Amino acid sequence: MSHPNRAILVSACLLGVTCRYDGRSKPCQAVEQFLRQHNLIAVPICPEQLGGLSTPRLPCEFTHGDGADVLNGSGKLQRQDGAIMNDAFISGARQALLLAQITRCNRAILKERSPSCGVNAIIRNANTEPGCGVTTALLRAHGIAVTSDEQLPEIIIA
Repeated sequence: MSHPNRAILVSACLLGVTCRYDGRSKPCQAVEQFLRQHNLIAVPICPEQLGGLSTPRLPCEFTHGDGADVLNGSGKLQRQDGAIMNDAFISGARQALLLAQITRCNRAILKERSPSCGVNAIIRNANTEPGCGVTTALLRAHGIAVTSDEQLPEIIIA
């Protein structure tokens, strides 16, 4: 008899971990309630920290493309001081994928509008635009279902 995997990747900031660029967290009661309601085990991730970035850190945003474009080499993530940050974000996404594989997670709840975790929206040139973050793009490319903190009812619990 097979038991469903109860582990799910979750943006650590949504669980109250102070890992955001501004040194804060973004706790989400809806996420915590969802995890309890479905008896899920959160595997907290912060791809930016996993990629070697400090907390706090200067904010980054896309100047060209989105996360999928960064992965294929045509997008660009730039830090507020002008430094190009593609390598750190790709590294963090790879580490998040590794954690998903180790824990056999096939689902994730990630923070919307993040350059790493954005699911449907990212910040590009100071505007919210459609697109996904680097980690979301990599997880999806490996068959992991990703939903945002703003779309919890859409996640499939099997």
